[in-house]
Amino acid sequence: MKYIVFDLEWNQGDGTKTVSTLPFEIIELGAVKYNDRMEMISSFHEVIRPRVYPEMHYITKQLMHIQKQELRSGRSFVWVMRKFLAWCGEEDRIFCTWGPADLTELQRNMKYYGMEPLAEGPIPYLDVQKLYSIAAEERKTRRALETVVDTLEIPKDIPFHRAFSDAYYTGKVLARIYTPDLAGNLSYDVFHPPVNREGELKLQFDTYAKFISRQFSNKEEAFRDPEVVSSKCYLCHRNLKKLMPWFAMNHHQYYCLAYCDVHGHLKGKIRLRTTDDGMTFVVKTTKLISREDAEKLLKQKEHVKEMRRKHQHLKHTAPAITDENNTSINEEEDA
Repeated sequence: MKYIVFDLEWNQGDGTKTVSTLPFEIIELGAVKYNDRMEMISSFHEVIRPRVYPEMHYITKQLMHIQKQELRSGRSFVWVMRKFLAWCGEEDRIFCTWGPADLTELQRNMKYYGMEPLAEGPIPYLDVQKLYSIAAEERKTRRALETVVDTLEIPKDIPFHRAFSDAYYTGKVLARIYTPDLAGNLSYDVFHPPVNREGELKLQFDTYAKFISRQFSNKEEAFRDPEVVSSKCYLCHRNLKKLMPWFAMNHHQYYCLAYCDVHGHLKGKIRLRTTDDGMTFVVKTTKLISREDAEKLLKQKEHVKEMRRKHQHLKHTAPAITDENNTSINEEEDA
């Protein structure tokens, strides 16, 4: 197994010239390759000449300190990606990143330039930031890369905030904390979600289970699917009776509460995701929780319901706003 640890730097529009299908344009790609003994065996670095956003956003300037001449001399994205994939090799490999964003943006840039996708569905990878959180923070906190490098007393040989240096330090952190058990905590990039039922993913981890659905036309169709709305205990695999049916805490997240006679309370969480093509898919996690946490979830639901009741009451009792002709603006909108 080869571990491809990579990092990206990207530029963006100024808000007036943003391309919806490419909000972030990759301008630098850096990577290091590790073998299964966690030894660094190769490295990769290329600057990419920007085509969509040729002017540097002020945030990118502050972070990267890259000169315009360096960007102008960069290669095209397609040329760099072909070279990078050849460097990765075709043997067993797994991508590794600091955080969940890089693999998504890499695939988004590939799609924009008409390249073949890295895979037909979700891609397993190692989120080193998450792995460190599991190993050292009891999953409670995600730290910045430089903070973790300082905590682990890893020598800082090169400056941060360039693609190669951040990939280099991410690799150092991975090598320091790596264990086979820890590496079993795979993340999945869902830029390309499953296209059919056969491609759906049902994943079980130590403390929770995850389901990644196929694509649906809309939210209503997704919630008619029995697998989407089920609440199974991931330890005994029984369908459970819900104590709290699926309830929307906001526009994109839904929660339910069920009870297993053997293992206790189970919380379900659905996140609705939308593809670039406007299709809907679901990422559902189920997790066993304590009785106290179950009671907190029920109280949270009641709080949300009360806030919505108050909002509706204010909406219907608020006086109409009128213009100088004493015409109700609300009436004009209704008309």
